Amino acid sequence: MTQDNHREGREIETLVRQRVRALRIAKGWSLDELAERCWFSASTLSRMETGHRRIGLDQLTAIARALGTSIDHLVEPDDDQDVVIRPSRNDARGMTTWVLSRDQGPRGMKVAKVRLTRPPATDGELPVHPGRDWFTVLSGTVLLVLGDRTIKVEAGQAAEFSTMVPHAFGAAGGPAEIIVILDPDGERSHLHD
Repeated sequence: MTQDNHREGREIETLVRQRVRALRIAKGWSLDELAERCWFSASTLSRMETGHRRIGLDQLTAIARALGTSIDHLVEPDDDQDVVIRPSRNDARGMTTWVLSRDQGPRGMKVAKVRLTRPPATDGELPVHPGRDWFTVLSGTVLLVLGDRTIKVEAGQAAEFSTMVPHAFGAAGGPAEIIVILDPDGERSHLHD
């Protein structure tokens, strides 16, 4: 093992210990309460949290389960990617997107803020895909094309619709910003080329 790998391993262990302690405290649990849920002694858990004992994978699994999280969340790197959400621009579609949910939510849902600068693309066949889309207009006006209908959705209003209906949406009369909730099919259709 190289010195860099060893240092990185120690940094991850420290991060895991901090997260376990922070989650335990956020739940209002004492060491005894979490230890009981993991089938450990409180002294063993205390030594794990303070770095006087290493946390084995089987122990980490029990701790994550008791805290209602996953091992992935306990060990994911702690860098600026966790804090800064950078926009993705698509000038051809007139969209700038900030994906607000890094992980898939329930049933694979994603949340994004989208700035629209072009009207809906209605030339050609409108897309369809399984599922439903939801959006709330933060500013401006959005034109939602559903089959043969065109619906104006103003700031402060929301829309929800079946994506099996041919659809498109875009800005009306100037830029508009929305918060959109998309299932996996909607994410592929609306957030990727």
